[in-house]
Amino acid sequence: MKTKKKTAKSTKNTNTEAENVKVENNEEVETKTESKKDAEASAEDKFNELNDRYLRLHAEFDNFRRRTSKERIDLIGSASSGVLKDLLPVLDDFERAIDSNKEASEVESVKEGFNLIYTKFKGILNSKGLKVMSTNGETFDSEIHEAIANIPAPSKKMKGKVIEDIEKGYYLNDKVIRFAKVVVGQ
Repeated sequence: MKTKKKTAKSTKNTNTEAENVKVENNEEVETKTESKKDAEASAEDKFNELNDRYLRLHAEFDNFRRRTSKERIDLIGSASSGVLKDLLPVLDDFERAIDSNKEASEVESVKEGFNLIYTKFKGILNSKGLKVMSTNGETFDSEIHEAIANIPAPSKKMKGKVIEDIEKGYYLNDKVIRFAKVVVGQ
């Protein structure tokens, strides 16, 4: 009988221990489930926050692109108006020269008037960064010259060099805007 009591007591202890283990396991499972839910909620919040930031940045970039495009168009328009405004006095001078040529009897005064207008016009273009290429006697360079014709060179030194300018070439701020049309010696 004593063994039955001991066995019953040990079975009770084992059952109690098993129940304690089950309770602990249930608490662990609940804790893990809660932490998973918290992690999912945290991840979803983070996702929503990042998605919101992405959408805002995308909209901000679209606005920036539209604004800079409009500013670029405005800048180009105003730059052209600045050049044209500077050229208006030359136009006025040409009109005055044409009017005075109707009554002029001296050729020298007409020549002088046109030379003054030419000098003024050239000065305005130079102030805007326009430079004339010097090409006569230089070695032909396809980066800045356009060969219109090849002729026999007058001397051996002139072979492969520019003999004559047909049309001047121009730089605008050190960038070629018109190639010089030239005759090259062969």
